[in-house]
Amino acid sequence: MKKSSIFIIIGAVILLIAGLLISKYNSMVTMSEKVDATFSDIDTQLQRRADLIPNLVSSVQGYMAHEQEAIAKVTDARTKLVNASSVEEKGQADTQLTGALNNLLAIAENYPDLKANENFNTLMDELAGTENRVATARKDYNDIVKEFNTLIKRFPNSLLAGMFGFSEREYFKAEEGANEVPKVEFNTTTTETTTE
Repeated sequence: MKKSSIFIIIGAVILLIAGLLISKYNSMVTMSEKVDATFSDIDTQLQRRADLIPNLVSSVQGYMAHEQEAIAKVTDARTKLVNASSVEEKGQADTQLTGALNNLLAIAENYPDLKANENFNTLMDELAGTENRVATARKDYNDIVKEFNTLIKRFPNSLLAGMFGFSEREYFKAEEGANEVPKVEFNTTTTETTTE
């Protein structure tokens, strides 16, 4: 065999390997960008929900003068959500806000005038729609994170991922107990409610 044939074969093998590496690298970059984009969708929906909270609090305050603690918890949870930066912080703040809102809405059941208020009902409809969008965005994000994490863990991608700094992404998960409904006890001797 001639030397030139050997160089051509070696060159072709090097080009083939380089092409495969470039293709794998590009697929990791593409998936990483999809993860970032879907997280941005969650962030947008969480911000939309956070923007609704001040209006909801304003609507409720006039009717629920004795429930300032529940209102304060919603306001504090909203502030934590707005200031959260990492996936984990946003997940924790989202869980806290959801719990505070559920508690406030359970207490609102005691105020028929509030439930009849058109502004309150409009805000509740918008909030419910936003909650659905948050749930959908969270599911989409977790699906793409699973796909990305699987991609970078497979061999030989795992070698390239480590070499180029691709690391596993966090899932957006609810805190333990996030699905629990707040317990509302009605005191029969007064009009106050207590929640745990």
